[in-house]
Amino acid sequence: MAKPLVQMALDSLDFDATVALATTVAPHVDILEIGTPCIKHNGIKLLETLRAKFPNNKILVDLKTADAGYYEAEPFFKAGADIVTVLGISDIGTIKGVVDVANKYGKEAQVDLINVPNKAEVVKAVAAVGAHIIGVHTGLDQQAAGQTPFTDLALVAGLNTGLKISVAGGVKPATVRQVVDAGATIVVAGAAIYGAADPAAAAAEITALARA
Repeated sequence: MAKPLVQMALDSLDFDATVALATTVAPHVDILEIGTPCIKHNGIKLLETLRAKFPNNKILVDLKTADAGYYEAEPFFKAGADIVTVLGISDIGTIKGVVDVANKYGKEAQVDLINVPNKAEVVKAVAAVGAHIIGVHTGLDQQAAGQTPFTDLALVAGLNTGLKISVAGGVKPATVRQVVDAGATIVVAGAAIYGAADPAAAAAEITALARA
């Protein structure tokens, strides 16, 4: 079985700070994620900058597309994104649009299950239209209310769709192995890395734990 990939969420609104943090952590992670507030604030120029600087990392653009899937996602795939996200609460046609344009560029579409009430039904539906990755995502506001991704991860992994499963939401060194053992193929860390005194060391630790 392939080793889990580690993804770092870049959530700052500051362009230069985001590039500086990416430079620090890129050697220690597989995927650089441009978070939703970050891409909304900085735009496609940030993606182009990171793509040029980090040719060996995959880049995920967390668009959280809700409509016009093909049309919205295509410029980001053109500019070098490897993965673009679409909301699982979107119309299936919107999701299929992102899947189709991802396939056009040989890239991947990730369906984000944040706030999806009927998760099993949605996972089966998006698998049927060819989605590549399911994102089990406990949002920042949900984390603040004490929620974790583990129940949803168990549900999604138990469906055995064969899709990659990305897990985000408060992942830290103490929970990395639990996430991987529960079926995650992509482990997403944000605050556990960028909030650390030494982000590079924190990223390296999480990657080592994920692959232990």
